Amino acid sequence: MEYKYETHMHTSEGSACGASSGAEQAEAYYNAGYAGIIITDHFFNGNCAVDRNLPWKERVELFCRGYENAKKRGDELGIDVFFGWEDNYDATEFLVYGLDKEWLLAHDDILSWDVKEHYERIAADGGMVIHAHPFREAPYIKEIRLFPDYVDGVEVFNVGNERLGKTFNPDAYKYAKEHDFPMTGGSDSHHINSPKGGMIFDHKLNSIEDYIKAVKAHEGYVISVRD
Repeated sequence: MEYKYETHMHTSEGSACGASSGAEQAEAYYNAGYAGIIITDHFFNGNCAVDRNLPWKERVELFCRGYENAKKRGDELGIDVFFGWEDNYDATEFLVYGLDKEWLLAHDDILSWDVKEHYERIAADGGMVIHAHPFREAPYIKEIRLFPDYVDGVEVFNVGNERLGKTFNPDAYKYAKEHDFPMTGGSDSHHINSPKGGMIFDHKLNSIEDYIKAVKAHEGYVISVRD
């Protein structure tokens, strides 16, 4: 059997650029035949929908609302919903997996960390950091910056890159091959009508830890280009 998962997606609750709610996203992916999705909303240092002036606890609670709404709807329908987020460092973005709301609540200094400390602290607590669309060019990206020592893998196929008609995905694949990095793929979906991509596994993922284990082992999955 094959199990398809979305690994990079946004909700309107957590991402300012998100156009569909977590519940709507869960339903859309369920209807598309996915086994599961990973919500990766833009964190506070990116295009986040949460007021940055709020107290930390309230900010984190609101940030996780998209995931929680998706999880509730996913449980009702029978599609797994896992949690992650997309960190931003001067427009260089990283997908973080394997940590939860309680971890965020306990690390209210995370926004002060540089890329090195960010990776080391997350890795020490069992998380995984993937460089998202590393070669994307866009008005908000001042320069392409690579941090091969501070990531666990590379997103080599991002469906959102396709509309730009450049070599962003092939360049990411080449970069991953050069460093023998694990590779991931995702749609970067911001609304229910976005083209859907992701990864197809030969086994069901029962937790985000199962996802991390498979990616780090470079086995048990292939990249899904798009529907």
